[in-house]
Amino acid sequence: MSSHVPDLDALQILLAVDSAGSMNAAAAMVGITQQAASMRIRAMEAQVGVALLARSPQGSRLTSAGLLVAQWAGTVLAAAERLDAGIASLRNDTAAHLHVASSVTVAEHLVPRWLVALRAQQRSFGEPETEVELTAANSDVVMRTVADGDADIGFIESPKVAPALHSRVVAQDRLVVVVSPNHPWARRKRPLHAGDLAETAFVTRESGSGTRQALERALLDSLPGGTVLAPPVMELASAAAVRAAIAAGAAPGAMSDLAVADDLALGRLVAVPVADLDLTRKLRAVWRDGSQPPAGPARSLVALAARPIR
Repeated sequence: MSSHVPDLDALQILLAVDSAGSMNAAAAMVGITQQAASMRIRAMEAQVGVALLARSPQGSRLTSAGLLVAQWAGTVLAAAERLDAGIASLRNDTAAHLHVASSVTVAEHLVPRWLVALRAQQRSFGEPETEVELTAANSDVVMRTVADGDADIGFIESPKVAPALHSRVVAQDRLVVVVSPNHPWARRKRPLHAGDLAETAFVTRESGSGTRQALERALLDSLPGGTVLAPPVMELASAAAVRAAIAAGAAPGAMSDLAVADDLALGRLVAVPVADLDLTRKLRAVWRDGSQPPAGPARSLVALAARPIR
């Protein structure tokens, strides 16, 4: 586009002069001073290269060239208004709907409280409430969903983040080795060690689960290179199924302390101490584009998730 094309604000002033018949009235219409309006018109005339206004003590009127420019400007401004309205509708749609993908443990135990906090914050600021769609899956599926653009924000338990995504630590939890009250480990007096766990067939989530990845990473990092972990005795697709299988005595397992807190309190499961093994893990928000989470509800949700739990 050539340098002779005026900006939208200048074209708006020109149309206001044509409509109001004077520079003073036109300035009032667009909310600026008469001096500022006159300066913009003169700058536009210099940019276009022709006189657009004929000025007299009786007022200002458009020249023949000014009338032509005003006619074209009307079309341009109408298109700009349609563009502005369209962008606003896109922005409103984004603000009104948020698709969150989350690993199962985070979805079940943390996301609900984060969403309640988001709604409370929006109400306190007089903002429209966001409609949230939550998809729960394992961490690998969450990362693929976000990378494909099918979710605005994701929350994962996996220690490894896909290269296509940006991430931020928002919380942490701890894996707990748990068994049925009837399992021999429930009566064990001494802590387990990493080698004990590596040789034990566990009940686990499916491949791609953040909980499983975190346990395997912690064990392999603490044991000599070349260590091979015992294959799972059972792979299940949900935390609830894993918890039920462990409680039924199928085998030991390692689960988030968030997921087993009630079972431990009620005696349905027993926590087994583990020595020399760090089972804490970081929970992360992930998103696709930019160094910051997407502006709007997604960014607000990540900020709320990162606040300490009171």
